[in-house]
Amino acid sequence: MENRRFKGIIFDLDGVICHTDKYHYMAWKNLADSIGIYFDEQINNRLRGVSRMESLEIILESSDKAYSDKEKEEFANKKNEMYKELLNKMSENDLDKKVKETLDILKERGYKTAIASSSKNARLILSKLNLIDFFDIIVDGNDIKYSKPDKEVFEKAGIGLGLLCDECLVVEDAASGVEGAKRAGMEVAGIGDAKNLSDVTFHLESFDDLQKYCR
Repeated sequence: MENRRFKGIIFDLDGVICHTDKYHYMAWKNLADSIGIYFDEQINNRLRGVSRMESLEIILESSDKAYSDKEKEEFANKKNEMYKELLNKMSENDLDKKVKETLDILKERGYKTAIASSSKNARLILSKLNLIDFFDIIVDGNDIKYSKPDKEVFEKAGIGLGLLCDECLVVEDAASGVEGAKRAGMEVAGIGDAKNLSDVTFHLESFDDLQKYCR
């Protein structure tokens, strides 16, 4: 492969490769309603890029009741079961054509690719999208101790690709992911809400903009 700035591209999953925000919202909303806690899209936006248990703590902030660790674990599991039921309805038709075309082009250009996600359902989602075998390595919430904005998930992805941190470009849509990637010493291409952050190297208006920066 010709000498180039990056040799590997590490992708966040939710909000980058696919959009499962609506499923997260529906599952969290269902849980919150069941225990009498107010929940709306503004609160949901605070959950982007953080772990399931951290998300639950944010939701429970408005509750006057103190819940035990066991109850919290039960809540988190209940939410995840509802979420997985919704994910099971996903298919290749939920994958944006621009995403698939761009991924194919990046592979043809010789880039190594990885998923770095805090979600514990990353492999299920990728299977539904028929992308499970596309990426060289998948690191998700089952493989890490610390969620974003910690750097762990990105460092593990880079190691799995056999690359140095400065040889990897991270594609992220959330501020917590951008922070984690920067902590790992990686440059970031921001998309969605992250495209306007000052510490991203590339500002992507759409996923296929990656083709311009990764030749």
